Amino acid sequence: MQELAFFVGKGGVGKTTVSTAYAVHSALQNPRERVLLLSTDPAHSLADVLQVPSSSKPRKILLPGKGSLHAWQIDAEQRFRSFLVQYKKQILQVVEMGSIFTREDIEPLIDSTLPGIAEVAALLAIHDAVQSGRYSRIIIDTAPFGHTLRLFGLPEQFLRFLEFLELSASRDQVLAAHFGGHAENRSSGFLRDWRSMIESIEKSLARDASIFLVTTAEKFSLHEAVRCRDILATYTPPIALSAVVLNRVVRGPSECRLCRQQVTAAKQAETFIEENFEDLPTYIGEDTGSPVLGAADLALFAEHVFLRRALHLKTRPPRRQKPRLRPAKWPILEAPLSFVLGKGGVGKTTISAALGFTTRKKRGPVVEICSVDPAPSLDDIFQSDITDRAKPVLGDPRFHASELDSAALFHQWVAELKSSVDDSTTTEVSGIHVDLSFERRLLEQLLDIVPPGVDEVLAIFRILDLLHHDARVLIDMAPTGHGLELLRMPDRILGWTRPLLKTLALHRTLAMAREAGVKVAELAHRVRELIAILQDAEQTQIWAVMLAEQLPDRETERMMGDLQTLRLPPKALFVNRILFEEDVGDCRRCSIASRWQHATLALLRKRYTETEIYVVRNFATEIAGKAALNRLTDELWQLA
Repeated sequence: MQELAFFVGKGGVGKTTVSTAYAVHSALQNPRERVLLLSTDPAHSLADVLQVPSSSKPRKILLPGKGSLHAWQIDAEQRFRSFLVQYKKQILQVVEMGSIFTREDIEPLIDSTLPGIAEVAALLAIHDAVQSGRYSRIIIDTAPFGHTLRLFGLPEQFLRFLEFLELSASRDQVLAAHFGGHAENRSSGFLRDWRSMIESIEKSLARDASIFLVTTAEKFSLHEAVRCRDILATYTPPIALSAVVLNRVVRGPSECRLCRQQVTAAKQAETFIEENFEDLPTYIGEDTGSPVLGAADLALFAEHVFLRRALHLKTRPPRRQKPRLRPAKWPILEAPLSFVLGKGGVGKTTISAALGFTTRKKRGPVVEICSVDPAPSLDDIFQSDITDRAKPVLGDPRFHASELDSAALFHQWVAELKSSVDDSTTTEVSGIHVDLSFERRLLEQLLDIVPPGVDEVLAIFRILDLLHHDARVLIDMAPTGHGLELLRMPDRILGWTRPLLKTLALHRTLAMAREAGVKVAELAHRVRELIAILQDAEQTQIWAVMLAEQLPDRETERMMGDLQTLRLPPKALFVNRILFEEDVGDCRRCSIASRWQHATLALLRKRYTETEIYVVRNFATEIAGKAALNRLTDELWQLA
């Protein structure tokens, strides 16, 4: 029987390391079977962990023993395009047959780069791998949890799109029935094949898959793990977890103050997991201070986690280097709009809160900090119940926070558009009432299909409403891959609205088309407003955050390159959780971690000569509440 295993969790918990180790272990333990390791995260790091060149096609991995392992980092746009090429003709035929639109109207919309292609492409790639029959075991390294929820919810989205196409294809039958006749549905074969594919995907996700939840001992991560479990249980059919992996823990007695704090946190985390995941097996991954890189060390790490053996990695830390640091002051928010970007788990929310806190501490303007991360954690850091309505935090009436429910904003926009369409079609002339009634049903079903990513852009528009002369709006972004997609989205949506508006204009004699056109035109106007703000350096600032570790370092390098391409160079780069010499002392684990960090800092200074690089000290306890933010913002260092 084919094994399908997903590794899910909050960003930065080590999903890629754990899932890759599991795949290496599976291949070595089952040398006669083919194992596929597949990454659905737009910010891929499989190649970095395996220490092999990046490839958008499955590539064979050399293992320290007998076994057949292939790794695949999906090229989302390429996979999505191949899907469109395969089915474009049939889709155009169905929509043209069932609506007021012609092939010339619809084709530009299908050819547009649509939002959400990463999740769609991931689902298609998983289906391809399952159906190929080439692999006995398929291990999926997922995107951070908020976007993995979209992946698990996509079969339902596909079904809605399928229902839209089936309704389109039935138009001739509806008209024939109205006049007492009969018409053949010529697209039933194509749509039947699609429904079969979707049902197969649903079965694979809900019944055949093992779901490994990866977390760390941090409270942020543990709370997110519980939220993950609860949300997956609401799916139809419910998706149940199979095991929990508590990763990056420190165990055993230690004279090191930092390590003692982490040992205590690990014990508390194990108790938390026992209480909240009592029926699930729990695996422990220890943190030795060194990254787990290459197939040999991944095999040892897998034996440690899944066979509960002692961990002794072969990789040796780099030679000791001492970075040149000088004291610095925390910057304040000067531009009306700021974005904080970085890989999951690097402390974007902490840096966002610190920037806002510093600005207010210096009696600056009103600060509005808003999270558009599908897995937000502002409530943890502000120790308050943060909702989609901005509220004062830390006892400061001019410091506001909100975690925007972007999906709710999108559904509200859709409801308004549906209402306008409904009003415009109920008073049509009776002679063509059947046609427009059908078109109304068709458009309403189309609006029920929520493209992943569009909702987050509407959340940004909501944030634009907060901008005024005496405010600083700071957006705590989703992890790197999806954060960059969000910054690319305005141009994509603008390109999508142009042909749509042109198409609706051709049918402006119909009230339905006029009403829909007004709503789309409003959307296009807000997109242009956002693009103008993003392109103005005086209006927008980008702050990048990373950890001084090998994997975040490589992902940050790619992120910085992408930001330059988008003409959005960061104002500064924060390197978070750095171990200082006085904190390390004689601790072997901290000393190893420090050497890796210092080697990364040296590379950063050479790589980004024109960028301000700030260094943030590692604190033994999590940053939460006003006192902790005061401690954090009282100290900052700049890399010389």
